[in-house]
Amino acid sequence: MAVVAFGVFVAADDLMVVATMLRPIIDDFELVIPDDLDDAAWIVNVYLIAYIAVMPIAGRLSDVIGRRAVFIGALAVFLVGSLVVPAADTLSVLLVGRVLTALGGGALVPVALAVAGDLYEGPDRARALGLLGAVETIGWIWGPLYGALLVRFLSWPWQFHLNVPLALAGMAFGWRVLEPTRRAGRHVDWLGAITFSGALVALNVAILSGAKIQTVTGLEELTDTTDTNPGGPWLIVVAVVALGLFAWNERRTEEPMVDAALVGRRSAMAALGVNALIGVGLVIALINVPLFVNIVEGGIERSAVLSGWLLTALTATMAVTSYLGGVASGRLGHRRPTIVGLVLAAAGLALMGSLWGPDTSTGPMVAQLGIVGAGIGLVLAPTSTAMIDAADDDQRGTAAGLIIVARLIGFSVGLAALTAWGLRRYDELRAEVELPPITDEGYADALAEATVDVSTAALAETFVGAALAVAAAIAVTALLADRRAEVGNG
Repeated sequence: MAVVAFGVFVAADDLMVVATMLRPIIDDFELVIPDDLDDAAWIVNVYLIAYIAVMPIAGRLSDVIGRRAVFIGALAVFLVGSLVVPAADTLSVLLVGRVLTALGGGALVPVALAVAGDLYEGPDRARALGLLGAVETIGWIWGPLYGALLVRFLSWPWQFHLNVPLALAGMAFGWRVLEPTRRAGRHVDWLGAITFSGALVALNVAILSGAKIQTVTGLEELTDTTDTNPGGPWLIVVAVVALGLFAWNERRTEEPMVDAALVGRRSAMAALGVNALIGVGLVIALINVPLFVNIVEGGIERSAVLSGWLLTALTATMAVTSYLGGVASGRLGHRRPTIVGLVLAAAGLALMGSLWGPDTSTGPMVAQLGIVGAGIGLVLAPTSTAMIDAADDDQRGTAAGLIIVARLIGFSVGLAALTAWGLRRYDELRAEVELPPITDEGYADALAEATVDVSTAALAETFVGAALAVAAAIAVTALLADRRAEVGNG
């Protein structure tokens, strides 16, 4: 558990660290915002797409060839990517490195959850998954704060230089303690893996092609940019065709990659639905907070550090309540802690949407982000446990991959919706602003103040949308088992 938790921490850190070091990366590669907005957005988007696509394959592969082989192989790919990124002299090479680190980091997480499912049952399993959720969110805490500190005192490439000894240590310990083989199945359904992952890639490229808000310091940078995404409809068609081929293949193969009986169980469906909606709410908080702070505070270094501390309020409470959610799930069943968590998260996001403005002090921001984090943390372990409980022994890795894929698809949908909604509301609110004549000596100050007011108002409204998404997940919990589900019963 310690070894796989270490892998989860490294993956979580690498997923979140770019949140506060993205602007220096953009500056170092001489990307001009908004002219190069499409290219800059892919620094984030390509990582998320690869991270999502690898999880179902890695989970199933660990069911067939063993947890140790996949764990060590994932760290090896992660290490190579960490060498490529700081050595990159062009954006294309940087993106290749980001894909490699995403493939390696993404593969570590379902393996870790599957190991917890192998080692424990009942309440102990829920606590173990809660512990892994806590470690993951500690990595989320460390990532943005670590990135901010590197930006302030060193430089962003140090993040990837330091990944190398961490990956080597993880490989050594993984070889030492993880079991060498676990052949629950005879083979990997490669056609199913390729079609399913291809569908995920096509879907997320279509969704994220218009998601650029994570690369800007203000919504005004999105103005007058083209956001038509002409390839989007064709990619959706590709995703649908790939899913059709996947479904056809799964019906005819003896050892399908994803057992239809697993995803058809009530608890599994509920766990996947809740995690998708939680992903929408979480990504809006993670992306909006740094953007909101930068608009109000100004200055990359100061806003990066303050954003890191504010995001810590969100993720620190997630870490604590993730473990507590596992304990509660073991004692009370999966449904009740999930409902409490969803109510807390929705309430916190609603408060942020109604109260945040240019003059909001740090104290209320910290308190409300803490409420959101506490709620989301309570949800993670019960839903993960419900999903793994619903799986047969030879499907635990697959189940672990699917639960995280659902959450990350929510990330993608939320990020794309944030871009579209934020820009539309910014344009609408800006059209209502009345400014003095341009010849007036106070024009520049009035324009700057109006820009801040309009931008923060547009962003605050997206918190309300996030609250509605999380609140909708409460209805889904009616399908969630209120006690440990027996295999095959859901």
